[in-house]
Amino acid sequence: WRPDGEIMKLATRVRDQDGAALIIDYGHLRSDAGDTFQAIARHTFADPLKAPGQADVTAHVDFQALARAAEDVGARVHGPVTQGDFLKRIGIDTRAAALMQKATPEVATDISIALKRLTDTGRSGMGSMFKVLGISEPQLTGIAGLSDLEQAGDAS
Repeated sequence: WRPDGEIMKLATRVRDQDGAALIIDYGHLRSDAGDTFQAIARHTFADPLKAPGQADVTAHVDFQALARAAEDVGARVHGPVTQGDFLKRIGIDTRAAALMQKATPEVATDISIALKRLTDTGRSGMGSMFKVLGISEPQLTGIAGLSDLEQAGDAS
């Protein structure tokens, strides 16, 4: 069970105030049953009910349910897409390359490692684990990084 109250308040606010919001978190693109409650301790998965207070506890966000609730109050939904796709669409590769050109070799290596972590879809990467959802007032037809029609540098 997931209450829709908070997302509906946010969606109503952006709808009524001609605004937009980005939601970026760990979760699923599509609603699904399964283990969404988990814990991380010492950089590895842990039992969330063992040793309370000794692990970071989290729950997977159901992005499909968020989108449905936002649409129910009349907001426009953009996405969701994976974090890796979102960051690439808004130009992270170009920005990282520009930073690496001016950096020392050590800093350039750090930038390259950080870029891979943020966009990679493998187990150690955040690119497919995290998702991005946009919610806006109904007349806003696109949000940078969330439209299939745009690529980095092509957004108007």
